[in-house]
Amino acid sequence: MTHQDPYRLTAPPAGTPASAAHEGPDAVSRGDVLRTLLWALVVVSAVANMTASFGGAPTWVHLASGAVTVLAAGTLAVRALRGRR
Repeated sequence: MTHQDPYRLTAPPAGTPASAAHEGPDAVSRGDVLRTLLWALVVVSAVANMTASFGGAPTWVHLASGAVTVLAAGTLAVRALRGRR
């Protein structure tokens, strides 16, 4: 196992594969990106539902934004529970 200096300012050695150059302790995984997008979706859809409530929007707007909120929050909950195993 080779030690990588986290403060290295030069390119990785020539024998290092391109995929390994981006992996490390600070690499962002797909799961992190998905979790961030799901949280953003929960917040946006909840705000849309609240805005629709105060604005007197039709019922279908409430149902659509509520369904999106529930699906995104449910997906976050399932991913968290599966991650515990």
